Amino acid sequence: MRDGLLVVDPERRITLLNGALQELFALKDDSLGAPLLETLRDANVEEAISETFRRREAIQREIVVANRQLQINSVPMGKDNGDIVGAVVLFHDITELKRADEMRRDFVANVSHELRTPLSILRGYIETLLDDPKMPRTETARILEVMEQHSKRLGLLANDLLTLAQLESGGSSLHLSEIDLTQFFAGLIRDWKKEFLAKDLKGIVDVAASVPVIRADEARLREVFDNLLDNAVKYSSNNGEIRLQGVRRGDETVLSVSDDGIGISNEDLPRIFERFYRADKARSRERGGTGLGLSIVKHIAQLHGGRVEAESELERGTTIRVILPLKMASDRAAVTQT
Repeated sequence: MRDGLLVVDPERRITLLNGALQELFALKDDSLGAPLLETLRDANVEEAISETFRRREAIQREIVVANRQLQINSVPMGKDNGDIVGAVVLFHDITELKRADEMRRDFVANVSHELRTPLSILRGYIETLLDDPKMPRTETARILEVMEQHSKRLGLLANDLLTLAQLESGGSSLHLSEIDLTQFFAGLIRDWKKEFLAKDLKGIVDVAASVPVIRADEARLREVFDNLLDNAVKYSSNNGEIRLQGVRRGDETVLSVSDDGIGISNEDLPRIFERFYRADKARSRERGGTGLGLSIVKHIAQLHGGRVEAESELERGTTIRVILPLKMASDRAAVTQT
C-alpha cells in the first residue's frame, strides 16, 4: 500500500503497521507492541484514535508530518457484541492535492487582479465619454488611445490564458518536423528586427555544428522564442546584445536566449516560470505583458518531453534555456509521421 497503515489495540499499542507508515514516521522494525504515543510521538494521531474509541465511529483529521500534509482516517474495529477491540488508521498523503488547490486559488486571484485594472480603466473612460459628449476631439482621441491599449492587453491576456489552458489540459498534440536551427534563429532575428532597432540591440546566432537540425513542433517552438525574445527585448538596456544559442549536451539539445539586461534576483529566479509571477512587478506592468509567457514556455518544453532552466545575475543579464531530449523527440516524431 502507498498509504500508511496502522492498527492499534484498546491499550493504544501497535499491533500492525506497513512500510509506508514506517518510512513516514522514520520508525524502527521493532515498533510492534510499543505504545502508540511513545512511538509516533504525534499528539494529533493519538487524539484522533482516542476520539474513535470514545465515539465508536470513524474519525477524519488532517495533520502535518515531516512537511507532508496527511489525511488520517481512524476506524474502530468491533466484535459482534459491540466491544471495541482496536482501531485501523490510514494515512493518505494529500500534499500535492493541497498544493494544487492553493495554486488554483492563487490563479483565480491573479486572473481577477489582472482583469480588474484594464476593466476599471475602460469603464471609467466610457463613463467619462458618456458624461461629456461635447469633449474636445484631442481629449477624446487621447482617451480612445488609452482604451485601445487596455483592450489589447485584455486580448493578450485572453489568448495567453487559452494557450495555457490548452497546454495544461493534456490534449495538445505535436506536429514534429526537422528544423534547421541556424535558419530558424536567423528568421527570428529578422522578424524581430524592428524591436531590436528600437533599442539598438544586436542579435547574435550561435549554433554548434553538432546541432544543425532538431526535431520539434515549429509553431510551438516559435511561440517559445517569441515569448523569450519579448522578455529579452523588454529588459535589455539600449545598445545591448541578445544571443540565440543551440548546443548539444549528451542526449539533449539545449536552446537558449541570453541578454545583458537588468537580470533577476536569486530570490525571484526559482519562481519566474510560475503563472503571473513577476520578478519586478512595477516595471513588468510598465513594459506590458501578461505574466504568463514563461509559464507557456515551460509547458511547451514539457510537451516536447523537455524542461526549462534559468540563470541570471542582477545588472548582468539573464539566460533562459529550453532543453529537449533527442530520443524522446525522435520517438514522438515517428509516432506523428505514422
